[in-house]
Amino acid sequence: MNQTFFATCPRGLEALLVKELKTSGAKSIQQTDGGVSFLGDATVCYHINLHSRIATRVLWQVTKGRYENEEDLFEAAYQVNWPNWFDVKHDFMVKVTGVKCPLKSLEFATLKIKDAICDKFREAVGSRPYIDTKTPAVRIHAYLTEENYIYYIDTSGDALYQRGNRKASIEAPLRENLAAGVLQLTGWEPGMPLLDPMCGSGTFLLEAVMMALNIAPGLNRGFGFERLKNYESDTWKKVKKAAQNSAKPVTFQKIYGSDIDLRAVRIAKRNLEEAGFLDAVQLSQFDIVKVPPAANNGVLVANPPYGIRIGDEVDLTDLYPKLGEALKRKFAGWSAYFLTTDFRMPKLMRLSASKKTPLFNGPLECRLFEIKMVVGSNRKEKKPIDPNATPVADKPKEKPVDPNRELTYKDVKPL
Repeated sequence: MNQTFFATCPRGLEALLVKELKTSGAKSIQQTDGGVSFLGDATVCYHINLHSRIATRVLWQVTKGRYENEEDLFEAAYQVNWPNWFDVKHDFMVKVTGVKCPLKSLEFATLKIKDAICDKFREAVGSRPYIDTKTPAVRIHAYLTEENYIYYIDTSGDALYQRGNRKASIEAPLRENLAAGVLQLTGWEPGMPLLDPMCGSGTFLLEAVMMALNIAPGLNRGFGFERLKNYESDTWKKVKKAAQNSAKPVTFQKIYGSDIDLRAVRIAKRNLEEAGFLDAVQLSQFDIVKVPPAANNGVLVANPPYGIRIGDEVDLTDLYPKLGEALKRKFAGWSAYFLTTDFRMPKLMRLSASKKTPLFNGPLECRLFEIKMVVGSNRKEKKPIDPNATPVADKPKEKPVDPNRELTYKDVKPL
């Protein structure tokens, strides 16, 4: 039987989420800011939770209606037979989100909805579930507009960007579903060389490996729907087994990662190793302005850690022109993508962005800048030969090693 769901996602990635939902068999798909509503049965719900690289949560709608005050919200919550959906032994939490909501306090509205749920359990089973706002077994979401409410039960549990792969991280980590969305927006496909020269804890690398090996992002974690009374274990086993069977063995995927910070490279290596993906990636320590291209063409993607690990604004102002020169000198034929909160970046690199895509990393507004490095556009013109010039003696066949020459990936020793 089809139910109504709403899948949330980072703002700017809604169109990518729509494509995923269609692949999972969702119906009546409607895109809105920050998410997509759709119809589907248990198989669709489980498939999206397991396979979506873009969604943050998949919420199951249990009721909706109109309200005027907190008492209306209490009555609406009390009318839902919550004991039908989860057991009293499971602790829960309520999260209320309001858009143009006329109520003075969302905290008070949250309290009223909690009270109604607890009262419903007391009436039905003689006891009430406990509240846990940090690691609840069941999450209930209330969405309030100016006149309407919608109550949801979260089928995901922990946010879907928590893949269970990244055990360690550095400061200001990039959310996994945003990283996956950025990779899709670049047009990168498995088999193409991919380089992240500011890899940090390896988020882009982990997401790229899973995409290349057709590994469902949710294979190593549990979900909220497993704790609901309408959980269909046989259906879930079939969905999960199909995903396991479609995964490819781990082999090198032309995915390269580097960072100037050796600590970050070691953390990325640890995360890749614990996920079982280390053989798919080549890691090295490099300053971004010195990192060599791994091929004649490919995709370079980076999330410059603005103000972190590099330094303050003055350091970045000095770095960007050097980065621009390095890209022009070494990466002709590559497409470079930078996800950053610093909107000055292309200008300071003295490069033109062919695309500027607005995205959000949590509450932070970002831009994904696309910079196409055209082959031949930065080569120096050859001087014409002067017939009257003094001849120059032939150079020796064997050139001495120049310590300042540009490095290539033949010189790179993987960590």
